Amino acid sequence: MKFNEKLLKLRREKGLSQEELGMEMQVSRQTVSKWEAGQSYPDFTRLVMLSDFFNMTLDELVKDIDVQEVREQSLTNEKIDSIYRVSQDVDSVLQNESLKNILRGLKWFLVGSCILICFVVVVSFILQFIYPESNIFWRTY
Repeated sequence: MKFNEKLLKLRREKGLSQEELGMEMQVSRQTVSKWEAGQSYPDFTRLVMLSDFFNMTLDELVKDIDVQEVREQSLTNEKIDSIYRVSQDVDSVLQNESLKNILRGLKWFLVGSCILICFVVVVSFILQFIYPESNIFWRTY
């Protein structure tokens, strides 16, 4: 018999509701429901509390738990958490990269504008020296 089935059987034999067992174990009714549905397993402290509550050894309580299933579920949860963390890291990097690209573009725009203005000033000085009689490039008032 699997742990979840055993827990359900033991709870019913004592005539307890999920809520009453949850109160005894200091967890919510939903947590007991997940244990009984095989969606999660109690932590070690709760397992000890359950074995004391049902007056049985820990070995008797958990003997039929499929340890490999618990490991796989734990690994799956860790993988999901890891993927979520990586996606958050990628989002923050992309946002920072976008900001960096905008600032880099603004920097090159300003540098290019300064170079263009300097070029125009130098060319107008040269043209003023070549054609001093023309007041097109530099006007004096």
